[in-house]
Amino acid sequence: MYMKKTFLQGFTLIELLIVIAVIGILAVGAFVALNPGQRLQDSRDSRRWTDVTAILEAIKVDQVDNQGPYFPALESAAAGATIRMLGTCAATSNCNAAPACADAPIIGITDGIDPAALATEGYLASVPIAPAGAAFDSVKTGYYIVKNTNGTIKIGACDSENTTAISVQR
Repeated sequence: MYMKKTFLQGFTLIELLIVIAVIGILAVGAFVALNPGQRLQDSRDSRRWTDVTAILEAIKVDQVDNQGPYFPALESAAAGATIRMLGTCAATSNCNAAPACADAPIIGITDGIDPAALATEGYLASVPIAPAGAAFDSVKTGYYIVKNTNGTIKIGACDSENTTAISVQR
């Protein structure tokens, strides 16, 4: 009688280890190429751009609805390129404790302009706070506002990670 030899098919341990090593090398290469730290910085800057644009749009829509004047806190602020922090900080609570603004000297920030009226009137869902800010909260939001003498408004972010300055003006 013949004895039939059967071979078991499968992978050897060496083959499995080689495949796992190659997959690991490819994963490390992809992780380094994607640079997750850079992507996180980009996403925070994107949020800042969105917030700055939303604040300016809310101010302008409120201005149109009020047939000319800005919301009361901004209307009472003196024009003339005075930089003010968006938030509830006052000169006595040291608005200057925030990080330096990319677009303007922080020394110019003397007090805050509270945009809460824009949120309560429905122009903003809530007052935005800059992401990953060192000292940003509802008192010092990390966004600044400049009311120019010609009637334009400039909104900017006090910090940015990948761009030189984040600001819009209209």
